[in-house]
Amino acid sequence: MTQQDPQPKTEQADTAAMGDAIRPRTGRRVQVVAGVVAAALLIGFVATNASRSRSSERLATETEARAVLAPAVAVATVQPAPSVSVLSLPGETAAWYESTIYARVDGYVAKWFVDIGDHVEAGHVLATIETPGLDARLVAARARLSVAKAELQVRRAEAEFARTTHERWQNSPKGVVSEQEREDKKAGFESAKAKASAALSQVNLAEAEVERLAADEQFKQVRAPFTGTIVQRRIDIGNLVTAGSTSGNTPLYRMTRNDPIRVFVEAPQAVSESMKVGTPVRIHAVQNRPFDGRITRTARAVDTHARTLRVEIDIPNHDDVLLPGLYVKVGFHLDRVGTAQVPAAALVARAAGPQVAVVASDDTVQFRDVSIARDDGKTVDLASGVAPGDRVVLNISSQIAAGQKVRPSAVGSHLAGAVPAAAPRSR
Repeated sequence: MTQQDPQPKTEQADTAAMGDAIRPRTGRRVQVVAGVVAAALLIGFVATNASRSRSSERLATETEARAVLAPAVAVATVQPAPSVSVLSLPGETAAWYESTIYARVDGYVAKWFVDIGDHVEAGHVLATIETPGLDARLVAARARLSVAKAELQVRRAEAEFARTTHERWQNSPKGVVSEQEREDKKAGFESAKAKASAALSQVNLAEAEVERLAADEQFKQVRAPFTGTIVQRRIDIGNLVTAGSTSGNTPLYRMTRNDPIRVFVEAPQAVSESMKVGTPVRIHAVQNRPFDGRITRTARAVDTHARTLRVEIDIPNHDDVLLPGLYVKVGFHLDRVGTAQVPAAALVARAAGPQVAVVASDDTVQFRDVSIARDDGKTVDLASGVAPGDRVVLNISSQIAAGQKVRPSAVGSHLAGAVPAAAPRSR
């Protein structure tokens, strides 16, 4: 073991000598790399600052140029108002007749014969109602009538006997009977006549009661009030029903008559003067199938809450294509009321009234007061203020003042409703 000790010490010394030789070379390399990185960062910093400086100068130049440049606006050309315009409004169909059928007698449903969708004629039996209570009351009323009639016969017989007795005593010679006895027989006769009259009144009352109950018996059969279609059935066999149409009573049926059919439209106040009886209309409802008609009647009064006029159109509906409750579009063919037509986006709301911004021949803006004849939401017919051929600004910015010069850009009328509030400026 003692002889092997010198050899490891020699190896350690050699390794230390090699490390001392490597350290100087590694330090120089690190210094070189650090210098290269620092130089690259410096070059990048200088280049970035130069680029930012050029961008700032270019942006300042463009901003200054834009400040001098007139703002761009979208314009549309004023068109002549059409001789006949079509105003489209939503409407709703309604049945010509609609009836909710209630029971007229108390009882329970014995049978029902029709269901929803069935077409029935006027007078057709829809259901039958069993009425044990009514039947019993009718039997009792007829019995009371028989008693009253028998009582009437008795009273009439008594009255006849009193009459003949009175006549005999009245014609007897004086001195045979006393005046008191004559008066007594006369009073008996008058009393018998009164009792007979009272008995007759009781007969009449009993007969009226029998007729009333007999009339109620007819309502055991529920019949259709008119020719139409069953749209609702609310009964089944055995259901108890109560006479009357109060909120607590369940209706038996609901039926409608759909030929002809009504169409109701709520027209805005602005077009109420144009809604005249006889005005042609075209209605689109089922599968876009058109139905032509005319205004049949109007309410001739504007609803104070909605500011609309109720308009009604009657349409033949022989094939039952139109059903009650449908949403429909109604196009009214209205006569011309304005001289010029502009997109709705051209209107400017001011405190003094509506205006439009007109671009003059020198590209300056002028605000003109206008009078609205008709507004359908997309286009507006004007009675005064502009003429066909004028150029009007669409969605004009509030920062543009009268007399300011602008750069107009024409926009098609079909795009007028989609023009943004501020048109982009060219670079």
